[in-house]
Amino acid sequence: MKEKNLSAVLAFFGGSVGLHRFYLGQVGLGILYLIIPPLGLVLGVIDAISFLSMDQQTFDAKYNKAQYNPTQPTRQETRHQKPMTDRERRHEQRQRERQMREQRRRETQRSNRGPSATPAPFQAPRPIQVPNDGVAERQAGLRYFKDFEYDRAIIAFERALEKNPSDVASHFNVACSYSCEEDADKAFYHLDRAVALGFSDFERVRTHDSLAFLRVQARYEAFEANGFRLSPDLTAEEVVLENPIKQEALVELPEINDDLLEQLQRLATLREKGLLTEGEFATQKKRLLG
Repeated sequence: MKEKNLSAVLAFFGGSVGLHRFYLGQVGLGILYLIIPPLGLVLGVIDAISFLSMDQQTFDAKYNKAQYNPTQPTRQETRHQKPMTDRERRHEQRQRERQMREQRRRETQRSNRGPSATPAPFQAPRPIQVPNDGVAERQAGLRYFKDFEYDRAIIAFERALEKNPSDVASHFNVACSYSCEEDADKAFYHLDRAVALGFSDFERVRTHDSLAFLRVQARYEAFEANGFRLSPDLTAEEVVLENPIKQEALVELPEINDDLLEQLQRLATLREKGLLTEGEFATQKKRLLG
């Protein structure tokens, strides 16, 4: 690659013999300068001044054509460019990797098909079946619980129970979350539901750190003595409303002589006590309104 300053020095001191022209690869002009030294001396000085006043980009475009890339920014342009952040560099790297993968994929398809192969028929993509069993919500609740965000964990576990009311793990986990939030009523209720649905690891209830708040409650001993079940002092109608999860409890309510407003008020009271979730409340309300 030819240097602009070196060319100017050669033109000034060796212009009479055309040294700068030979250096720049212009052999014909170099021979002309060599044949007519007085002319070469004058032209050499002119060339030296021209090289020194010429910017680098113009010099490269004229004398370094093989190495010159017009799309490459000059040093002056590079100085004014804002440095790329790590995020922008990672984005560009991912873009290049995607382009390379796409190119390899197309080359592989062309090699597999061959020149005479027919393209594969179009097949509509199958719809993705998303399970509606509350697993994703329960896992989100566990992440919040581990980060001590108990209020957000409760919301996630309650959503899991709306999708799958018989999920034992969600009942137990939301009971732990309510205990950490010092809401004993709802914690006892969901522990009762977990045991009713098959939870039997009672030693965990006795030792789990998150249930320490429940174990200091006055009613805990009675709760444990009753097989970790609540002892409801409810009417026959409230027993059915209190346990809508188990299928065997979903029986018709006996005939109620009270006013419909009183029945709805009883449902609202159970919901406020935490004995009914929003989903259970809506189900029983729909049943009463028939």
